[in-house]
Amino acid sequence: MPIHFEADEFAARLSRAQAALEAANLDAILLFAPESHLWLTGYDTFGFAMFQCMILSAEGEVDLLTRAPDLRQARHTSTLDDDHIHIWTEVEGATPAQDLAALLAKRNLTGKRIGWETQTPGLTTWNGDMVRAAIPDLIEASEVLRACRRVKSPAEIAMHRRAAALSDDALDAALETTRAGAFEGDILAAMQGAVFKGGGDYAGNEFILGSGSGALLCRYYSGRRHLDAQDQLTLEWSGAYARYHAAMMRTLIVGEANAAQKHMHGAAVEALEACEAAIRPGDPMGNVFDAHARVFDKCGLNHARLQACGYGMGAVYNPIWVDFPMFYEGNPLIMQAGQVFFLHMILMDSDADLAMCWGHSVLVTETGVERLSRSALDLVEV
Repeated sequence: MPIHFEADEFAARLSRAQAALEAANLDAILLFAPESHLWLTGYDTFGFAMFQCMILSAEGEVDLLTRAPDLRQARHTSTLDDDHIHIWTEVEGATPAQDLAALLAKRNLTGKRIGWETQTPGLTTWNGDMVRAAIPDLIEASEVLRACRRVKSPAEIAMHRRAAALSDDALDAALETTRAGAFEGDILAAMQGAVFKGGGDYAGNEFILGSGSGALLCRYYSGRRHLDAQDQLTLEWSGAYARYHAAMMRTLIVGEANAAQKHMHGAAVEALEACEAAIRPGDPMGNVFDAHARVFDKCGLNHARLQACGYGMGAVYNPIWVDFPMFYEGNPLIMQAGQVFFLHMILMDSDADLAMCWGHSVLVTETGVERLSRSALDLVEV
């Protein structure tokens, strides 16, 4: 059995997936997203960087076509038995899409209504063209299992809670390490080490850490410096447990915060709380972005805010821990109880060379929202 969940959890997921196939009028779906593989069977590998595909039929039969290095990975981590794990042969000129077509024929699915996931790093354009040539008339179906994964089960929510605790632990480690003269590499090592010591995993993308002008970046870069006596340090990171994430964000001030930084911090916290208040099951995601924008614009910070203020969390893989959808203007997607979101209030003022970024992950409840983080929202000066 898979490592992290019981058999009844996977049985419930399979039932939901079959219902989704029926609703989409599909006889089967070709799953290329590693998140779908993990959610449906527990199969956990970075082998999606090569050619692999999972087939789910409307009758609930699941097959995996993968490479030889992932045979034992599938046996160890998934619900699949050997009769449903298939290895394509790696030789010069191999076309695994033909093996996939043959597997569909073996399952009497040739010529049936078959969907496929294309909106995933698990399917390159090269491999997608090969699949399309071997299996014509495939139907775009990236949303079918992705929609199933959005609302988390109680067992999944427990994983998110563990991830959030690891995120808090990483922040504690950063606060213990950050000071004038500290080396960014030591801070990063302390944060990542706290996650590993807590039994966590690598996150879906690198921890983001930047000081000085680098604090205005919300992407990882490999510059490393020692902190000045007066400095700013932006951190964006996520604890990860069983691939489940609960991201956080902070800008720490080394030395004494100036008036502009205090104003930006107050606005970021107000915006974060306004976004939490706007999260209601049954309401559109665009409402949350509007709440964020209203606060920042009222505070005269329109020039420093971004065009999104958060996104879904889940069990995800590289290259990013984003589990779509995102909070952006006009997003009509309805929020549901059981979803987990990362809310990030990002202010990047390039003219002033100042950053103030504040965020944490939340769980949508039947009546509103629950913070998953235990960390305070106070301005941090070290």
